[in-house]
Amino acid sequence: MSDRDNEARHRQQAAAVETGAAGRGALSQDELDELVASSDTGARTPPGLVGKLILGVALCWSLFQLWIASPLPFMLNFGIISATDARAVHLAFALFLAFMAYPAERSPIQLGLGILVPIVLSGLFIYGAPSSFPAWWIGLTGAGIIAAILLGSPKNRVPVWEWALALLAAGAALYVFVNSDDLGRRVGAPIQTDLLVAVIGIMLLLEAARRSLGPALMIVATVFLVYTFLGPYMPSIIAHRGNSLSEVANHQWVTTEGVFGIALGVSTSFVFLFVLFGALLDKAGAGNYFIQVAFSLMGHLRGGPAKAAVVSSGMTGLISGSSIANVVTTGTFTIPLMKRVGFPPEKAGAVEVASSVNGQIMPPVMGAAAFLMVEYVGIPYFEVVKHAFLPATISYIALVYIVHLEAMKAGMQGLPRAYEPPPILRRLLVAAFIIAGLCALSLAVYYTMGWIRPAFGANAGYVIFGLLTAAYVGLMWIASREKPLELDDPNAPVTALPLPGPTVRSGLHYILPVVVLVWSLMVDRLSPGLSAFWATAFMIFILLTQRPLMAVLRGESAVPARIRQGFDELVDGLISGARNMIGIGIATATAGIIVGVVSQTGVGAALADVVELLSGGNLMLILLLTAVLSLILGMGLPTTANYIVVSALLAPVIVTLGQQNGLIVPLIAVHLFVFYFGIMADVTPPVGLASFAAAAVSGGDPIRTGVVAFFYSLRTAALPFLFIFNTDLLLIDVGWIMGIFVFVTATIAMLLFAAATQGWFLVRNRIWESALLLLIAFTIFRPGFFWSCVYPPFEERPGTEFVQALEDSAPGDGLRLRIAGLNDIGSPVEFVAILPVPAGETGEERLQAAGIDLIQDGDRLMIDNVAFGSPAQSAGLDWDQTILSVEAPVDAPSRYWAYVPAFLLLGVVIWLQRRRLPTPAPGRNTETRHA
Repeated sequence: MSDRDNEARHRQQAAAVETGAAGRGALSQDELDELVASSDTGARTPPGLVGKLILGVALCWSLFQLWIASPLPFMLNFGIISATDARAVHLAFALFLAFMAYPAERSPIQLGLGILVPIVLSGLFIYGAPSSFPAWWIGLTGAGIIAAILLGSPKNRVPVWEWALALLAAGAALYVFVNSDDLGRRVGAPIQTDLLVAVIGIMLLLEAARRSLGPALMIVATVFLVYTFLGPYMPSIIAHRGNSLSEVANHQWVTTEGVFGIALGVSTSFVFLFVLFGALLDKAGAGNYFIQVAFSLMGHLRGGPAKAAVVSSGMTGLISGSSIANVVTTGTFTIPLMKRVGFPPEKAGAVEVASSVNGQIMPPVMGAAAFLMVEYVGIPYFEVVKHAFLPATISYIALVYIVHLEAMKAGMQGLPRAYEPPPILRRLLVAAFIIAGLCALSLAVYYTMGWIRPAFGANAGYVIFGLLTAAYVGLMWIASREKPLELDDPNAPVTALPLPGPTVRSGLHYILPVVVLVWSLMVDRLSPGLSAFWATAFMIFILLTQRPLMAVLRGESAVPARIRQGFDELVDGLISGARNMIGIGIATATAGIIVGVVSQTGVGAALADVVELLSGGNLMLILLLTAVLSLILGMGLPTTANYIVVSALLAPVIVTLGQQNGLIVPLIAVHLFVFYFGIMADVTPPVGLASFAAAAVSGGDPIRTGVVAFFYSLRTAALPFLFIFNTDLLLIDVGWIMGIFVFVTATIAMLLFAAATQGWFLVRNRIWESALLLLIAFTIFRPGFFWSCVYPPFEERPGTEFVQALEDSAPGDGLRLRIAGLNDIGSPVEFVAILPVPAGETGEERLQAAGIDLIQDGDRLMIDNVAFGSPAQSAGLDWDQTILSVEAPVDAPSRYWAYVPAFLLLGVVIWLQRRRLPTPAPGRNTETRHA
């Protein structure tokens, strides 16, 4: 971003603060910057050599991540680092920067917890240590951490004791890198040095988590470590034999089951590059471009600034993994404009919060969760994006509609247009030509790329880069004809909005790196890490060249200065990307402790019993418990850590108990469910940090802002429950035509849900109208719920008729089998399995094709054997299970006939509300203001 852009941003941010509700709750610009820094990048950048060292280490971290992600090590046969070793270096950078950039919080609660946790951990480690281990080393480590906390942690310098903590923490992580070969040879038999390094590493990792993320994650991880050591003393339902220090150190620090597990691996391989890509894109000016485009296109609509805030935050969410940074970046411009057109401070802040937080559910990036799901669920990245796309899009459309309803309630107007729009017919023709042109361009690009690869072989990359460069130069030439974009003062009188055409054309080249990213992920199906590398590499090329190229195209003489500016922006972007990653790196490593405890102690199976006991086996109660737990954990945990913890604990529980209750829940649906409620915690009072950030800009009350934002986000909270029971929303086994139908109907249902919860449709709702709208929305979302009461979709038959049911069913149908058997720990269990009916003429042939051998034991039909790799094994069937009953699909009218009464009811509501619409006075064309 240019110096002019930066100056404008500082000017408008300062103006936004000055006008906030008579100063109530408003923060200064420095305080706003510190708010973002304290939660995302670290609030300490001391002057002089130490400050430069912190920036230099951050720069080196980004360069290291680019190196290991690139194909260069394999091309040069130099600097090749294994995945495990890369995780250790990644964590070493994160730990060093966490202690250097994040001063220790001095509040009484933080201080108390910072002292208490090392004491607890020291006692646990000494309790579990072998008799030959020098326990005084453990006490010394804990005492050192406590002493460093008590000695203080100034923000303007790094004292010597914090240098010691930073170097010790980084050294503990690098120990795994330096001794990787020796550690691999003694897995399961750690020596004393391994135990000591693990103790130091775990204790300092938890202290780094407290500094960079707050106390919540540190407390949760400590509780799990207590459970690991003191298992025999736990209540019988969750008790286990307990683990020694050698077992814990080996599991948590030496192997890849704990700290250096999947979560840290995803942070190392994928997440860093996507965060870096977003930081570089923002430094190039894309954030400003997205805001201006949104305002030029939507600012003239009723409540236009709020609608533009939703769209610009959605686009910014593509390049920002932080909801707080998103709020402060876009909110300092959008919130004051929303207040200008009539939004109260709390509602203006709430709109920004709801839209900024939702940026994390929008593919293709989705914060870090999309890449974690790839590893945890075991499906390709493209599938994760496909499943997540529809709910995220519907949620954003509903938020725009909520803003429209708020504007209708208050009789708001949009901002003045910059031009007089052409007649509607001409606009439709222009839109049609644009859509046709985009389709033609997309087809041309698709088939051109498809031809280039086989034609040019290994040189195809150079040809594609040449074409992208030509497109880039062309788009830069178009942008050079337009006036440079600036962030104006949002509190100055608004005479007109930016012109849409010139505004859009001024930054089209920012779309090219996103095109490279999406193309690599979706079309070439490269790994997420390699896709992010190529997108980042092209973004670096743009950063270095856009300023001098623009100067050349405009005939300016300051080309050397523009080259230096581009280089400075690149370095700033590399540093910002690394500092943005400190908290994520620490979060994924600390969450790895919790995942390691789950795998080491088997607490997951015990937790399933606890949840089943609390819920009585009711799946809806299980989902509610999971949602509440996600919200509670998320109040102090970042979204990534929250997702890791809750998915590790409860995702298998929901799948297992759902299967026992006759509902087959796909694993991806459960993981998205957990993820959505983890995001909601950034909104929910009393700890919703995004709400506090928005209130700091708007001058409103943070708690009220959070409450309003929570009600705006009810649509996001409703979606997970809906796609658990109706997986069509996730496009699971849904074709294109059906997918379009689901999108249209689900969007209508979500808009009706928003109208019901906001109390306004065409006019203010009466209570029974809101209830009817909720009923209609639910029916459209789940047409089978009521329809199955009239036309049961399955015919239940005794288990002994299984073979006959196979013969009577059509190939491809799914037979639902109620099975009795034993679970993984040998306890009796009943569950439902879905067996696809294979091809065959008779029931016996289909039984053989399914890979099942049966035996009859009196009136019981038992499975004698299941062939390896057969459809039966994939369905979860195993030998010695009993088939209790069979549910075969029956011919019934389509469940979508339920839409007929639903839409008739909707017509009644519309008719009744239209009768209450105010009639404009004769001869006047004014908007009526509603109370």
